[in-house]
Amino acid sequence: MRTLAYFLIGLFFGIVLFKSEAASWFRIYEMFQFDAFHMYGIIGSAITIGVIGIQLIKRFNIKSFSGEEIVFTPKEKGIRRYLFGGILFGLGWALAGACPGPIFTLLGAGFFPILVVLISAVLGTYLYGLLKDKLPH
Repeated sequence: MRTLAYFLIGLFFGIVLFKSEAASWFRIYEMFQFDAFHMYGIIGSAITIGVIGIQLIKRFNIKSFSGEEIVFTPKEKGIRRYLFGGILFGLGWALAGACPGPIFTLLGAGFFPILVVLISAVLGTYLYGLLKDKLPH
């Protein structure tokens, strides 16, 4: 039952991404060229909903689907990790034309060349796992 709930949420999220054009390479290109507000509006809306959702979870002690307590672990402070991580993420996003969520949306919509991006993202994540102890954090 839980798997079905996750599947339906993911399906809904993918449809929203596709219909809002958040998975559109053209919209992403427009954003990085500062030509349109479209993607910034979507990202800003997502941040706003996320902040409100986290505050509601904390305030009303909302549990997960499986009934477990949701715990938020504070992150280490420091600008280097966020600066370098953000630059790498942004470069990958700009070069590929998609961040992780839209990769699956584009694949589901039948844009099969995105498989190269998906395989590269998985490989990059695997390499990070191997090298993370040797990297500055």
